[in-house]
Amino acid sequence: MASGQKDFLLSLIRDGKEMTFGQQLKLTMLLAVPAILAQFSSVLMMYIDTAMVGHLGANPSASIGLVTTSTWILGGFTMAIASGFSVQVAHMCGAKNFEGARRVLRQGLSSIFIFSLVFALAGVAISPYLPAWLGGSEAINADASAYFRIYAAFVPIGAVGYGANAMLQGSGNMKVPSILYVSMCALDVVLNYLFIYLMEMGVAGAALGTGLAEAITTAVSLWFVLLRSNELKIVGERGSFVPTKTVLGNAFGITGPMWLQNLLMRGAHVVSTVIVAPLGPIAIAANAFAITAESFCYMPGYGLEEAATTLVGQSLGASRKHIARRFARITIWMAAAIMTFLAVLMFFFARDLMTLLSSDPDVIALGAKVLRIEAFAETFYAVSIVAYGACVGAGDTLIPTALNFASMWVVRIGLAFYLTPRYGLVGYWVAMCIELNVRGLLFLFHVRGDRWMRKRFTPV
Repeated sequence: MASGQKDFLLSLIRDGKEMTFGQQLKLTMLLAVPAILAQFSSVLMMYIDTAMVGHLGANPSASIGLVTTSTWILGGFTMAIASGFSVQVAHMCGAKNFEGARRVLRQGLSSIFIFSLVFALAGVAISPYLPAWLGGSEAINADASAYFRIYAAFVPIGAVGYGANAMLQGSGNMKVPSILYVSMCALDVVLNYLFIYLMEMGVAGAALGTGLAEAITTAVSLWFVLLRSNELKIVGERGSFVPTKTVLGNAFGITGPMWLQNLLMRGAHVVSTVIVAPLGPIAIAANAFAITAESFCYMPGYGLEEAATTLVGQSLGASRKHIARRFARITIWMAAAIMTFLAVLMFFFARDLMTLLSSDPDVIALGAKVLRIEAFAETFYAVSIVAYGACVGAGDTLIPTALNFASMWVVRIGLAFYLTPRYGLVGYWVAMCIELNVRGLLFLFHVRGDRWMRKRFTPV
């Protein structure tokens, strides 16, 4: 029933028919709810990994915390590649050019694999040296290196699965990716327990269990998108997987600025890790656990970001700019409302969230303190997350990259260098809270008009 309603409402966009505010709100919810559930399952997987390792002690936890920002860099590069193709799929489905969408799908999957393989090889090559570069101690460097090496090795497999699901979402199918991500979470529980505890592999077991869960999920994702998707299946159809200049050019018009943003933003996170590392294992572990705990609050924003990308992309593909603008506003304010409510819960239950992740009382106390600070950033953080997703759906990634760069490097890093030596981890999280509010205001200003919706793709 819900699937039929979603298809009907999407057809109103594609067929050029008018939509009421209520219909837009309903379509937003139909797409956003599965995406939010998928994001929550992703967060739950992070909680599982962190909690299982956390109960091994502070040093194993710190070893993962040390390289977490570096895993974000690898993941960010592969997700940016996927966006370059999924946005094209959204625009083509909005224009009812399903044959073109399937061409992008084939070329996108092969391109994602090739580029992510390069990143994986680079990650494996630097894994023995990375922990020392980040300022880690001898007590945690070996585990940190093993975790990052295994994570990097699985990057191409996970990237292809992410790309397949992103293109499914671009076609308007949020339900199947949601089911797959929830299933991956369940697999992660079983495999992590097997490798961390039964096979006594510790930190390396956490990386291996998660990687295998991603591999199984990727196989199922490819089966569905290639053989079952109404809009994208290629069974019985001949076509090349070799990327063409046109499709790659369209993709890199989106991906190029996103790669730059990933390098700048994740680079800033690495600098933040270097700033926090001298504070010791307790602060490193508390920082990593608090980031994981906070994700329960902001994951609905990322679910609505995915909905915004799809809705804006399909609306602009159908040349419905006024519809795209309304979808952007609906998703932004919906995310702000949800994340504000969750921020209140996070403020009052900060200690309980940290207790789920660690048994160390010092880590719990420090993590709860910084989580309460971050609660005051979630409203405008929501605005920045979803406004960015709307911009990606329009193919507008250059100016948002500049906004993120200015916010992160000037505001957060600048304040962190000043506050962290004086106030420890609390000082760093105060800097982060201020920066996220500034970022939200910058994005709110950017999407107030129509200039962000001017991107056009070369026909394929």
